[in-house]
Amino acid sequence: MSEHHDPSPVNPLPPVVVLLFLAVVLPEAAFSLGARGWVGGPDAIGWRLAAVQQYGFSSDIFDWMLQNNRWLPEHLVRFVTYPFVHVAFTSTLFAAVILLAMGKLVSEVMGQIALLVIFFGAGIFGAMIYALLLNDPIWLYGAFPNVYGLIGGYTFVLWQKLGATGQQQLRAFSLIAMLMGLQLVWGIFVETDNGWVADLAGFAFGLGASVVLVPGGWAQMIALMRRD
Repeated sequence: MSEHHDPSPVNPLPPVVVLLFLAVVLPEAAFSLGARGWVGGPDAIGWRLAAVQQYGFSSDIFDWMLQNNRWLPEHLVRFVTYPFVHVAFTSTLFAAVILLAMGKLVSEVMGQIALLVIFFGAGIFGAMIYALLLNDPIWLYGAFPNVYGLIGGYTFVLWQKLGATGQQQLRAFSLIAMLMGLQLVWGIFVETDNGWVADLAGFAFGLGASVVLVPGGWAQMIALMRRD
């Protein structure tokens, strides 16, 4: 008698995606519960602000380190900690959903190490561009530059696939165009900050890094460009 195993209808998430997801949502759970007075006592109301000041990225601090050539570890670490502090529950939820969807797709094609490279590389690159191009005193926080980097990775994979099948490759950029369009519309009705600069830089990093991280990506891209 042979055993019959029914395949799971849902593919399990890669462990690294789960860990990143938990790193994004668990701080938000603490901030939200603390703000409602359910945990932490009276001091918990200020947890979010304290976390932004301790772990968020500041252009002013970066400019000071650059001008004085003093690269202090307690401030350099902000490049990799700011994605795990969000301004509100809704922004955390949106970033977490994109992380789960894009993280799964990117890790399946490139592997979990490549996923980490894109996630943290996009965050670092996004913060650096934000600091270098803008003189903005507003702190940078939230995982959007990082998840936009994953969208960049997904875009490159889709660009390859469309090119290999002879379809219009510009369709690969429909997702990022839609998201940036939504940000533009939102900015018309609601006053927003310049975080979109870091988001777009994160996307560019993910797109560019994928050329190297996707197996055979560089050779395939050259071949597709020559074919065009």
